[in-house]
Amino acid sequence: MAQSTSVGGSSNQENGDTSLLQTSADPEPLHRDPVHENVTNLVHFMVLKYRLRKPVTKAEMLKIVNRRGRSQFSLIFKKACKCLEVISGIDVKEVVPATHSYVLVNSLDLTYDEMVSDHQSMPKNGLLIIILGLIFLEGNCTPEEDVWEFLNMMGVYAGREHFIYGEPRKLITRTWVQENYLEYQQVPNSDPPRYKFMWGPRAHAETSKLQVLEFLAKIKGIDPISFSCWYEEALRDEQERAQARIGPVARAAAMFMAQQ
Repeated sequence: MAQSTSVGGSSNQENGDTSLLQTSADPEPLHRDPVHENVTNLVHFMVLKYRLRKPVTKAEMLKIVNRRGRSQFSLIFKKACKCLEVISGIDVKEVVPATHSYVLVNSLDLTYDEMVSDHQSMPKNGLLIIILGLIFLEGNCTPEEDVWEFLNMMGVYAGREHFIYGEPRKLITRTWVQENYLEYQQVPNSDPPRYKFMWGPRAHAETSKLQVLEFLAKIKGIDPISFSCWYEEALRDEQERAQARIGPVARAAAMFMAQQ
């Protein structure tokens, strides 16, 4: 791999950057929070609004919070927004300050959850973004054992049903692979067989390294530059993508001018 950024990596700089991903990927468990019931109820209500593509107002949200929790609404709302961002890849944006009206939008441009018809299920794009981020930080190719070691730190285990993600191994190695968000390949000459993850073509088409890095930095509350060399690589990737988009247009314009 181009860079070693596994959980047990050797470089101080790399350990620091990887730890940023670890802490950002693990939101404070709701069951440890004294207001967890209100946070949980509010998150599910906001997910329903997201699925229905409808805005949500503070007045509506106050009806979801029980009477004793209304004095702590600001804290409850902040925690609910953080959960939506980290777990589901959803941003909450205020659009009408006078009425405290908000819209819920996809943090990146991933379209996987838009195809899910179940209005009650939690969107899972947050986990997908974090896995894409881990792959990027590990040199664009991550051994499967590193992925599971990292996910275990989040309380996500292969073969164990998760209350949000379902059976994670099926989601990650089958569903997201079939949807072309991830590539899951056997390591050449490995015996017994070992596997590795890379970005799939749909991930490359719908998002970018820079967007993923900015997402990770945002949920941690730091500057993307803190990811040092990965930020530089992400900027180069963004420039290459821009040139690839401009290329066909420039060629078409040149052909048009040549015909005049």
